[in-house]
Amino acid sequence: MAGLSAWFWNERFWLPHNVTWADLENPAPGVEYPKAGHLFTALPLALGIFVVRILFERFIAGPCARSLHIHQGAGRRAQPNAVLEKVFTSITKNPDSRHLDGLSKQLDWEVRKVQRWFRHRRNQDKPSTHTKFCESMWRFTFYLCIFTYGFQFLWQSPWMWDTRHCWYGYPYQAMTPGLYHYYVTELAFYWSLMFSQFTDIKRKDFLIMFIHHLATVSLISFSYVNNMARVGSLVLCVHDASDFLLEAAKMTNYAKYQRLCDFLFIVFSVAFFITRLVIYPIWVLNSTMFESWAIVGPYPSWWLFNVLLLVLQVLHIIWSYLIARIAIKAILRGKVGHKESSAVRNCLF
Repeated sequence: MAGLSAWFWNERFWLPHNVTWADLENPAPGVEYPKAGHLFTALPLALGIFVVRILFERFIAGPCARSLHIHQGAGRRAQPNAVLEKVFTSITKNPDSRHLDGLSKQLDWEVRKVQRWFRHRRNQDKPSTHTKFCESMWRFTFYLCIFTYGFQFLWQSPWMWDTRHCWYGYPYQAMTPGLYHYYVTELAFYWSLMFSQFTDIKRKDFLIMFIHHLATVSLISFSYVNNMARVGSLVLCVHDASDFLLEAAKMTNYAKYQRLCDFLFIVFSVAFFITRLVIYPIWVLNSTMFESWAIVGPYPSWWLFNVLLLVLQVLHIIWSYLIARIAIKAILRGKVGHKESSAVRNCLF
């Protein structure tokens, strides 16, 4: 076990040349460097955020939904049928004509009645509009609050105005309380999203969402342990800048305020393109790839960090293309509907 730990925390991978873990163990009085153990704080905080979400959705988002005439609504449920339930759970949720004919003969039902049963059964597993509104309102609230906090914190930080400060004195950079709280709160939120996936209604994008949250948690943790939190805070702020706008557009869509939904979707699209295709590569990637090379120099974990950020940029380009295509289709149809907002959610989250 000790050998595995020594291999994983190899100084030649994690740290620049001529720097060791021992050099970071005894900082000056009042100075704290990032340590892997700090990240464990995010786990109980994630549980706390999860509890706050449950209370928020029940006592704040729920009444807001009802005031907008978005009611819980159980919807039409499929009548109990052991044969069809077994097919639905173990074979297929969308039977083809061969299955439909066989089930029709077995149950002595009309084919259309079998089709109707499967449609009602599929709808049972879908979250209601009320549930989706409450979820979007929670995400909107969190993303807006964390973006506001992050932006105010960065406004007072020298590396927002000169990104070379992300690398001056690296890796001997103190972890300030403001930066620590920003980082750990973001990490805890994504941990809470992973937890909630197992208690929420299962969705067809469960695996994709789980992988996304896991990748986000890994990248945040990696940059913290490597003391790249300054540039990491810029990455977080850039991404939070448009996320709350998408959730706002989804809420207005669920509330059937179509014109406001269309307007917010356009604002979200513009913000997404500017932050992900302009600010991120010019501001963040330029610093991580070129400024850091000149000030610190490359080393193994530096290469890995930049590769991950470049992969993120490739995803930004793909997502921007998908958003543009969805926006064009929506403009031609005259509105951004549930189908378009769901497609955006699937490609971004």
